[in-house]
Amino acid sequence: MGNAKSGAVSKEILEDLKLHTKFTENELSQWYENFQKQCPSGRITPDEFQNIYQRFFPESDAKTYAQHVFRSFDTNDDGTLDFKEYIIALHMTSSGKMALKLEWAFSLFDVDKNGYITKSEVTEICQAIFKLIPKEKQDQLPSDENTPEKRADKLWSYFNKKDNERLAEGEFIKGVTENENALRLIQYDPSK
Repeated sequence: MGNAKSGAVSKEILEDLKLHTKFTENELSQWYENFQKQCPSGRITPDEFQNIYQRFFPESDAKTYAQHVFRSFDTNDDGTLDFKEYIIALHMTSSGKMALKLEWAFSLFDVDKNGYITKSEVTEICQAIFKLIPKEKQDQLPSDENTPEKRADKLWSYFNKKDNERLAEGEFIKGVTENENALRLIQYDPSK
């Protein structure tokens, strides 16, 4: 990020973010100022990101899930999040647009970043999601989704794929949008 240490975000990055997000120039400048205060290096490390995530899930083990979320946001695979990646991530996860959220969810489930999801990747993310769910809430889950494996099996069944088949992004988005239960299974909302 060419301007990481200076007080203002570069015009190039600012213009790019204005074009690709819902944020105004003023909002982006404020976000950048806060980002610089929190991350003077201009980058968020995986450990810093995990600490941030842990604050959202104080009663849970958020480490594994945070690692997967971080991986999905680290689009240039350099092991850190710069301001641009951070803002794009914020936009994708806070936008009201379901398509954007599902594109991000696909990248979360695509653990090996090969453009497809396998059942084992679904299971891996379901295991990470499960660690976010407090034990007392796990005990209240329906019997067909009260373990990570059962949750993965149930989710995978919505895509009409065999266990050894792969799922493309379009198929994932279609399967989730066509089934409310699938949407619920790809996330954990602590407020519910």
